[in-house]
Amino acid sequence: MAVLEQDVRAAHEEQHRESLVRRYIFSQDHKVIGIQYLATSFLMALIGGVLAMVIRLELGWPGSVINQGSYLSTVTMHGTIMVFYVLSTALTGGFGNYLVPLQIGARDMAFPFLNMLSYWLYALSLIPLVAAFFAPGGAPMSGWTAYTPLSAVPQAAPGSGIGQSLWLLSLAILIVAFLFGSLNVITTVMQLRARGMSMMRMPLTVWGLFITAILSLLSFPVLLAAGIMLLFDRHLGTTFFLPAGSVIGGKVIAAGGGDPLLWQHLFWFLGHPEVYILILPGMGIVSDIIANNARKPVFGYPVMVLTMAVIAFLSFLVWGHHMFVSGMHPMLGTAFMATTLIIAVPSAIKTFNWLATMWRGKIRFTPQMLFAIGFVSVFVTGGLTGLMLGNPAVDMYLHDTYFVVAHFHFVMASASLFGVFAGLYHWFPKMFGRALDERLGRLHFWLALPTTYATFFPMHFAGLAGMPRRIYSTQLYGYLQGLEGLNRFISVAAFVLFVAHMIFAVNVVYSLAKGRRVAENPWQATTLEWTTSSPPPHGNWGEREVVVYRWAYDYSLPEAAQDFVPQNVPVEAPVTAVARQAGGQVAPATG
Repeated sequence: MAVLEQDVRAAHEEQHRESLVRRYIFSQDHKVIGIQYLATSFLMALIGGVLAMVIRLELGWPGSVINQGSYLSTVTMHGTIMVFYVLSTALTGGFGNYLVPLQIGARDMAFPFLNMLSYWLYALSLIPLVAAFFAPGGAPMSGWTAYTPLSAVPQAAPGSGIGQSLWLLSLAILIVAFLFGSLNVITTVMQLRARGMSMMRMPLTVWGLFITAILSLLSFPVLLAAGIMLLFDRHLGTTFFLPAGSVIGGKVIAAGGGDPLLWQHLFWFLGHPEVYILILPGMGIVSDIIANNARKPVFGYPVMVLTMAVIAFLSFLVWGHHMFVSGMHPMLGTAFMATTLIIAVPSAIKTFNWLATMWRGKIRFTPQMLFAIGFVSVFVTGGLTGLMLGNPAVDMYLHDTYFVVAHFHFVMASASLFGVFAGLYHWFPKMFGRALDERLGRLHFWLALPTTYATFFPMHFAGLAGMPRRIYSTQLYGYLQGLEGLNRFISVAAFVLFVAHMIFAVNVVYSLAKGRRVAENPWQATTLEWTTSSPPPHGNWGEREVVVYRWAYDYSLPEAAQDFVPQNVPVEAPVTAVARQAGGQVAPATG
């Protein structure tokens, strides 16, 4: 551990002598890499958001924008970009890189070069992904799940040719980037915590990112292996996913011996943990923000840690609930139903603890607190419909309908996105030394929350009416033609939601130029990142040694002069020392 700390310190001393290009572009500083991840993720979010607008325009006014083939490609690329290249990268790469060393008292990640390589592999993966749009035949049409045999046979559809191969290549590169990042987070947390920072003193944001890194390390290699096998099927003549006698486009495929269901098993073994890869960091972020803005300790901290670990463990046992209609034996389906319903218990405990933390607190309704409350709201809404879909009898009817679209856009997409926005409003001052404009932040939230519900809640009714999830037009079937008005309402709400999120982009540009300058601890928070300057210097704390004496949630202590005590204030420190710390000075490291 001491050798690793010396290596990190030496890397930073060398970094002070580097050029601007090495320091800010090919940087090994975890803070710069975190901001690079966030900026690139938001650029991809703009592309994914525009694709969503195209989808909604087509569903609201069928035949007005694109043809059926292009529609399927648009749906595929929207889902792929938003799940893997926006939410996953912003949470694990963005917040993971920026916050983990700062919150545990480290000077950087354990492997700075590997960290830089992780970001640039992510950037490299975008080249084949974007190139897929311009490939002969266009982008893939097989959905973000890339179900076989549609994705295995190049002749299956126009987008199943080069576009599908580029999609697989891009995802394989991105997974390697995820693995590098996960190794770094796990090693950093295990080896580089400051003196006194025991595991049970870590903020819940770090716990969320740490458990997510373990999830990623165990689940992403399965999808990487599946993707390589699929490339072999497509280009080397293997038949892992192709059964004998398959008829594609009216032609019998001679090769055979494989099974398309094998792809589904491998994909969903990653696919369901992926839901928690997106939600666990948000749970940690929201926990820290709620405690800070309620001015109360997190309720049931050990239970909060335990429930995150239990959710992560159970996430490996529920993938089969995505395959109830695949011909699965009813007994096996019942087992997957049981694990799916059990996972709701720790999720409900977390929700109770968030509410208990806010109960009788001195709540500050800052933009980050509003988005944290919004996170709890949409997470609960999506979670309730997850209970329904976890029941095979109900799922048989609702499978592949817009009910499913509504469910995962609440619990996975919207909740994660609200967690990202909460985190950005909270830590933007630490990143740039300026706060985001609060009036624009509140406007952003009060437009985004109701339009999120207006966009996704009516989709439940479309799903109950039998509307398939990837259908091009409600005019294709007579039983769907009564849903035009509902779809137009959803589309208008989605357009307003898009505008709401654009307010955030305006806020970022405005605040970077003219935002209010802030001191090192503008939110009167307790965790370590708020004990250094905003933005922090290289090495985070200069020559000073960071020592931790407390857990992360000492709010409203009766004996303290202020209603918060940072983690680096000794327990036996007199009230005056606490007051000095609250004013921005650093308590001397002792012991």
